[in-house]
Amino acid sequence: MANITAAEVNKLRQATGAGMMDCKKALVEAEGNMEEAISILRKKGQKIAEKRADRDSSEGVATALVNSDNTKGVAISLNCETDFVAKNDSYVEMANKMAEVALKTSSKEEFLASDFGGMTIAEKLTEQTGVIGEKIEIGGFEILEAPFVGSYVHVNKIAALTGLSKKVDNAEELTKDVSMQVASMGASTLSYKDFDADFVASETEARIAVIEKDNIELGRLGKTLKNVPKYISRAQLTPEIMAQAEADAKAELKAEGKPEQIWDKILPGKIERFISDNTTMDHEKALLDQNFIKDDKKNVADYVKSYGDVEVVGFKRVSLA
Repeated sequence: MANITAAEVNKLRQATGAGMMDCKKALVEAEGNMEEAISILRKKGQKIAEKRADRDSSEGVATALVNSDNTKGVAISLNCETDFVAKNDSYVEMANKMAEVALKTSSKEEFLASDFGGMTIAEKLTEQTGVIGEKIEIGGFEILEAPFVGSYVHVNKIAALTGLSKKVDNAEELTKDVSMQVASMGASTLSYKDFDADFVASETEARIAVIEKDNIELGRLGKTLKNVPKYISRAQLTPEIMAQAEADAKAELKAEGKPEQIWDKILPGKIERFISDNTTMDHEKALLDQNFIKDDKKNVADYVKSYGDVEVVGFKRVSLA
């Protein structure tokens, strides 16, 4: 039987992160051979990974990293099963080190096959599943390249990236603010212009049906009914529809007995309300059309314009929720 020293156990712990007793047992089984001991621990991780494959890994750490010239960013989540593990400093450190590796790759597949301390990322995940005793995996993986990329991470739970068409003064502040918007509001596309017409039509029908169903119950309870919009996106508001909305607003003012000479002061507010009531999907899903979280009197597109001749050309989001 090999004489296992404390220094050897500590060396194996540093290499794998495994517990002291697990390292000692592996070294004894390997008769002091360090590589064989690592292999034994890895095989243990594989067995545990197989047993926990169906477990929910909704906890973990989300992180983002941008390269030195701000032209490429990566956002990943290192998922585990419990918040207890996710809050461990060594686990957070591992997630950040993995992000450094991810930044040098161009796909999740390349990332998982990349070297991480003498083994691949995929092997490290399996090893750590054995070490920690929980399912460990890469849940989210996003890469963004643009003339200028910035990021924001919300309490290690949501990571977001924003790409600009060019670098401008205070670009870091702009991308951080927009990334914060992405993290908070969870847009799925850049602009309402990106929506597919068939998607907008089916979504309109579904949303109106939900509101009408809610109104039946509200009516039964004698409560105020919800507004039933005709449309849900600016993509539907053609010049003809807007012209009709203006005509309807004028007819309403006339019916209310408002003097025609003051209509010009009232009409803009009514048209703005019509647009707001009929673009609810844009506010939810289209980043540039959302109300800006730091100033809801303007949308994100207006905020971006305040920085000059620059546009948001892309964004990415990774979340543990």
